[in-house]
Amino acid sequence: MSRIGRLPIRVPQGVAVTIDGSFVDVKGPKGSSRVAMPQGCSVAQADGALSVARSGEERQDRAFHGLGRQLLANAVHGVSEGFKRVLEINGVGYRGEVRGQNILFNLGFSHPILFCLPEGITAKIEKQVVLTLEGKDRDQLGRTAAQVRGLRPPEPYKGKGIKYSDETVRRKAGKSGAK
Repeated sequence: MSRIGRLPIRVPQGVAVTIDGSFVDVKGPKGSSRVAMPQGCSVAQADGALSVARSGEERQDRAFHGLGRQLLANAVHGVSEGFKRVLEINGVGYRGEVRGQNILFNLGFSHPILFCLPEGITAKIEKQVVLTLEGKDRDQLGRTAAQVRGLRPPEPYKGKGIKYSDETVRRKAGKSGAK
């Protein structure tokens, strides 16, 4: 049995789960989400918890068992509490500004960059250099954070660029110069 797949998913108060064949609808205070369960996985609800079962012992079934359980757990967590990703903007003159559903970045290029946030993702900027992205869909939030980081990835000599708050940038020494 899959170590991840066999764990039950606790459904918090205020979250409603509807099972419709291979689809699971989850509704909560942060919105709603629809999860398509992988082939060979079924969901059962009992005593305020969800459990995912698989149909066979094939390698693909075992892999999809853990995947289906984690996708469902992410949906339940997303509609109840939401997900958050924090990025830092490092560099002299590098900054960001939220303008509605867009973020305006000054990242050392000859022009500012206007980044449009996808539907369901919100952004806050503190002190012009700490960017917090929030959303109910973990996958979409991760892709958006990666796209923002890709605008100016951190460089190894001075550490300038956009990085995740928990990321460490390995620094290089640079040129040693003439003796």
